[in-house]
Amino acid sequence: MPIVIRQAGHHDIEQLLPLLGELCAMEQDFLFDEARQRRGLELLVDDTGSCVLMAELDGQTVGMCTAQIVISTAEGGASALVEDLVVDSRFRGRGLGRRLLGRLRRWTEGQGATRMQLLADRDNAGALGFYDRCGWDRTNMICLRTTDACTAEVPHEE
Repeated sequence: MPIVIRQAGHHDIEQLLPLLGELCAMEQDFLFDEARQRRGLELLVDDTGSCVLMAELDGQTVGMCTAQIVISTAEGGASALVEDLVVDSRFRGRGLGRRLLGRLRRWTEGQGATRMQLLADRDNAGALGFYDRCGWDRTNMICLRTTDACTAEVPHEE
């Protein structure tokens, strides 16, 4: 049975949540929270500047990835932020991740984006090796984040 890679809809979210659980278990910065991940997937599915892809084998969901279009001043245009690339551990090593990325690249190009970028856990040697083999370049950038940026007091400028 061939692998089917297609765009996911709301009716697919239940099948995608276990994959996000598997992904969160591999990343040190995130904990799986089904309600949050469900809400995030709903937002992505509804957003015309986002793409949620899923891979199916014999009707079973075995992989997924997402991307969002952002505007990059460095690129002077659209760029794609890739997230949530995960393949069910029982099906890794069969080229599914590479196929998902290839399909995502076609979607990204169709959106006019000139660059794809992603974040990977620095301790996830398997993921980093995968991206190396797929031709992704490592950068000097690091990821910074805050969860209270919108509520923290910001000094007023006079």
